[in-house]
Amino acid sequence: MNDVVIRRATASDVAAIVAMIADDQLGATRESLDDLTPYLAAFEQIDADPNQLLVVADRNDEVIGTLQLTIIPGLSRRGSTRGLIEAVRVAAPARGSGLGSTLVRWAVEESRTRGCTLVQLTSDKSRTEAHRFYTNLGFTNTHEGFKLKLR
Repeated sequence: MNDVVIRRATASDVAAIVAMIADDQLGATRESLDDLTPYLAAFEQIDADPNQLLVVADRNDEVIGTLQLTIIPGLSRRGSTRGLIEAVRVAAPARGSGLGSTLVRWAVEESRTRGCTLVQLTSDKSRTEAHRFYTNLGFTNTHEGFKLKLR
């Protein structure tokens, strides 16, 4: 992983990021590369928010991984700030190389640097391999998650 650079994503990375998000059993049913307009609008909002950090793993000018880190100030836990890791993806040719671990460890360290006392994430119940991956990185399954679809 010495040849990989983790950097803030740019608008020119959006197509590669969306392709990685769409390249799994869940993303394939809800993402589309046909029209990047909504993704670019979302990117602009993410990029403008200082509590959002969308990053890519870049190797030889090729985007091979991504994740989004959200910093959440809060009142619970004595006014603690937490990091929320979302949309961890590794491009198919780079899977199994340790890049996912590198990305998540980077997000944990970035959260620590930003004063977070806790890092959290969610993973779809059907992604049992991802659950093992996160457990191996030291995360514990402490909560049940709930979602309410609005559209």
